[in-house]
Amino acid sequence: MDVDVREALEFLRDHHRGVLATYRRDGRVQMSPVVAAVDDSSRVVISTREQAVKTKNLRRDPRAALVVFTDQFYGPWAMLWGEAEVVSLPQAMPLLVDYYRLVSGEHPDWDEYRKAMAAEQRVLVRLAVTESGPRKSG
Repeated sequence: MDVDVREALEFLRDHHRGVLATYRRDGRVQMSPVVAAVDDSSRVVISTREQAVKTKNLRRDPRAALVVFTDQFYGPWAMLWGEAEVVSLPQAMPLLVDYYRLVSGEHPDWDEYRKAMAAEQRVLVRLAVTESGPRKSG
């Protein structure tokens, strides 16, 4: 794995806020604020809804970009590019549990969490990072 990609993923392990860019049918960029993490296979993981625009865009065109920044917004940031896959329920449920643990730790009621994920028709987006950009301060 490229050193810059490794550094960007390390940054993401500590800073979960970002903006995901996907492509609309007409080629324009669509951007969404997201909470992202890094799974055990060094993929970026993001929870979203089945009917979200970003989900529809990624099913049609898997190219995506993510900019990640600190909670303070100003300061260090990193860019990651790659191709995404969307994992739907029921296969997504254990992945959504893992995602929650990566971002927030243990949930006080996992049954409640699973019911909420099903009711919201959550999916997990997995981004295989192929390139990273500058890790800068700005």
